[in-house]
Amino acid sequence: MSKKKNEEEHKLTIYDYEQKYAKRENARGARLLLTIIAAAVGVFLFFCLFSITMRIYEINMYAGIGVAAVSVLIYIFLFIVPLIKIIKTEHFIVNVNAQTASAAKAHNKKVRRSIADKIIDLTAKVDGVGWYDGETVGKLAIAVKTGNDKEIMKNLSELYSGSVKKSAKDLIFKSSLKSGMYSALSQTNRVDGMLVAVINLQLVKDLVFLYGFRPSDSKLVKIFARILQNSLIAYGLGGAKIGNSVVQTMGNAVKGIPLLGSAISTIVDSSVQGLTNGVLTTVIGYQTIKYLNTEYKLQELLDGIEILESEEEFKEACEELEKELKKGKKLPQAV
Repeated sequence: MSKKKNEEEHKLTIYDYEQKYAKRENARGARLLLTIIAAAVGVFLFFCLFSITMRIYEINMYAGIGVAAVSVLIYIFLFIVPLIKIIKTEHFIVNVNAQTASAAKAHNKKVRRSIADKIIDLTAKVDGVGWYDGETVGKLAIAVKTGNDKEIMKNLSELYSGSVKKSAKDLIFKSSLKSGMYSALSQTNRVDGMLVAVINLQLVKDLVFLYGFRPSDSKLVKIFARILQNSLIAYGLGGAKIGNSVVQTMGNAVKGIPLLGSAISTIVDSSVQGLTNGVLTTVIGYQTIKYLNTEYKLQELLDGIEILESEEEFKEACEELEKELKKGKKLPQAV
């Protein structure tokens, strides 16, 4: 039954795809919004680091100067560098219509080859990385060498549904554990907010590196908005009522992820701050891999659709029309 369903999906026309999967988006607007939200995360992180520095400076001037230097390094290497790496990573174009589908398919083909090259190179050069299944990577290398695009896609799909999925879950668990443990130890709202912002951003960067591509701009907007929200929640938990109200809002926001909505409510009641921040980091991780997997499957589906209205066919139609007109055929006169 599932095989028949897959065959039917691959028979979709570009118009079916456009109607079912494409959404109206303002590409420039999404890029601008992404910049604004990323900047907001940066401002929040700067505020936390500056507040911590000033507090220590008031106690001891030399210690404050030392903390200021460390804060600059933290801001550069744990915010600016991961942010640039995420933004500069290639992504699939899946929100297309009949006019843009051909160009998107050509772009996605290049992205798949780029991903394959990265995975093969990483597996060959880094001993014991353990992220990717060696046998599948071997097949992928053969497909790249022979230029077999169908096999490249097949082996990438196998990796994403197998070893990459497992590796992604391990990364999420480790980051969530780290977020929970550090928050439980700090018990300071500024430190908690800073830690959550940094750890969440690092997790997204690691997942993007693992998969070899990033989500589209519109999806990154949602991810960065969640990072900012998580950071504010962590900051609010160190204060009074603002923490509980925001976390309860988060419970409603993650209803699509089984158990997490009720888990957050339970956490609020039990006031376990470290666990709260750990769960919020888990939300970020699963949201990111959901977008990555969805967009990979959409580009795979798009690749199987024959684009009838290609530029070549349009050109041929125009040439045929020109030939007929040159023959001197008269148009039927109106009655």
